Amino acid sequence: MAFDPGEVSKASRFHALMRLVRIEHTLFSLPYAYVGALLSGFHVTWAEVILMSFALLGLRTAALAYNNIADIDIDSLNPRTWNRSLIRGAVKVSDAWWLVVVGSVIYFVSAVLLNIWTALLSPIPWVLALSYPQGKRKHSFPHLHLGLTLAMAVAGGTIAVAGNASLLEALLRIPWAFFFGVLFWVAGFDTIYALMDYEFDVAHRVGSIPARFGIRRALSMALTFHLIAVALFGLAGPLYGLGGVYIAGWAIGSFLILYENYLARKGVENVPRAFNLNIPIGLILTLSAIADALIKLGGD
Repeated sequence: MAFDPGEVSKASRFHALMRLVRIEHTLFSLPYAYVGALLSGFHVTWAEVILMSFALLGLRTAALAYNNIADIDIDSLNPRTWNRSLIRGAVKVSDAWWLVVVGSVIYFVSAVLLNIWTALLSPIPWVLALSYPQGKRKHSFPHLHLGLTLAMAVAGGTIAVAGNASLLEALLRIPWAFFFGVLFWVAGFDTIYALMDYEFDVAHRVGSIPARFGIRRALSMALTFHLIAVALFGLAGPLYGLGGVYIAGWAIGSFLILYENYLARKGVENVPRAFNLNIPIGLILTLSAIADALIKLGGD
């Protein structure tokens, strides 16, 4: 199974750096913060949108660069990941460390400029994101760790626009149904993704649900995670006053989530096709929520 979203396909150093930090996945995470901001009910300013965008871009850049550094030992042994930037030498390890440092600085400076709560709480997402590579070395559920990491963007979006509100009020206004929907959706598709490395993970004792429970049970667990996510995303509609645009987006997104599981169950060779559905799924769910929230604000 050769599919790897982090592989280098061009000689360009810039391209190699973009592959290292999965730039399309980084951009794909921005709408989750916007959902967290808009569904919170707090007033949202353009300055806050810009700062939260820089914060998320910085954090994702630091986390993905560090993930590649931390996983050199595993990636260099796995035939599926031999074409990654650091393994091929297209990016120096020192350059990757610079991305970790610069991304972290951008993240923390943006957090400090937003408000007191983002400043004080900023170490939590940073530690969570950069500790992900250790998850697969410690336990069999790194997929839930990854899900929680992306879901933190939803919570971060709310905290970023909390202004002078109390921390308790900010926490209560986080759209928790969407937060946990993201957590279980990501955990489900990352479990499906891990099917490609089943034999390698078993042989090298890398923690994953497929390696721990086998392919059949892993598929059942992925489907369970995704059914929970579909239910939570559906619950978000009435909970946060979203209308027809979001309902349509939820219906399409839910169908694609279930279709992803159908493809994976047809055989491991279908996992790349199933995995690639997740960018449109995420965009459909988040952009429909953002559109409906904006429509609601325009009508108030």
